Amino acid sequence: MITWQQEWAHYKYWVMAHSQQTYLAIRELAKDNSWSAEKDATFHQLLQDAAKIPPTKATLTTAYQHVWGYFKKQCTPVERQTYLSLLSTLTPEQDQLGPFLKTLAIKYQVDYLLQSKIIQDCQPPLLTTKKDSDSLK
Repeated sequence: MITWQQEWAHYKYWVMAHSQQTYLAIRELAKDNSWSAEKDATFHQLLQDAAKIPPTKATLTTAYQHVWGYFKKQCTPVERQTYLSLLSTLTPEQDQLGPFLKTLAIKYQVDYLLQSKIIQDCQPPLLTTKKDSDSLK
């Protein structure tokens, strides 16, 4: 059986990418680390509400910066530069950063992120050159 903590871990960065207000509302629900049927219903309603809110550049940036924190101390200089470059050009319509972060989650085997909706929903980037492919090894 999945616990509410596991479910929240799965959705956390995805919610953050959609709505900071919803993210904060769910954090408030979880604050005392106790759960009830009423809180569960509220949690699922908040998830449904978040799904209706399209990500913005600001909300995506915040969520991806949190995800990046899992890699920043172990990444290569090329990966760091790629992250910064993709972050600077990020838009919800042209999101290449999410797929790049998914590639890093796979490369570095960050289980927490691999189980998260924000990473699971991303398609891996298409690598166009051998150099691109080699830089992620």
